Amino acid sequence: MNEDIKFILDSTKEAMDDAMKHLEKQFVNIRAGKASPAMLGSVMVNYYGSQTPLSQVANVNTPDGRTITVQPWEKNMLQEIERGIMISNLGFNPMNNGDIIIINVPPLTEERRINLSKQAKAEAEEAKIGVRNARKEANNDIKNLDDVSEDLQQNAEIDVQQMTDKYVKNIDHVFEVKEKEIMTL
Repeated sequence: MNEDIKFILDSTKEAMDDAMKHLEKQFVNIRAGKASPAMLGSVMVNYYGSQTPLSQVANVNTPDGRTITVQPWEKNMLQEIERGIMISNLGFNPMNNGDIIIINVPPLTEERRINLSKQAKAEAEEAKIGVRNARKEANNDIKNLDDVSEDLQQNAEIDVQQMTDKYVKNIDHVFEVKEKEIMTL
């Protein structure tokens, strides 16, 4: 295989992998009813004057599917952590018992589940757009190669299309799993 074509195929695969990784990251932020420490991943806390991720000032656990506990490493951080959770606008109501912060994760309503499902579908479509853009870029790069025969160019384009089909199918599968997770009570 021509080195230029190999490079184009490798960079296309990398771009499509990045689209998948981004989708999976976005799906972690879409909660599906069960409590998870990742739900507080975006919370920032004022730690001695600087904004610090919650995970760097406290231990975040889920003792059961409906509860998140936050245990600060320094007791004097309880109010700051509580404030950080409120400011993050996640819709949680933290309760401070003097030692730890307890967050009850409310069950999702049917309407909220449908909205989360739509949000997940939109993220999946964005990932597909990323994959298709990588395909378009690769095909343009292949067409612009001067020192490669038409047969090699056509074979490379077929490889790119097969890669695209595989990633789109994978995105659909990941979305189906997430949608089922969201819609399951």
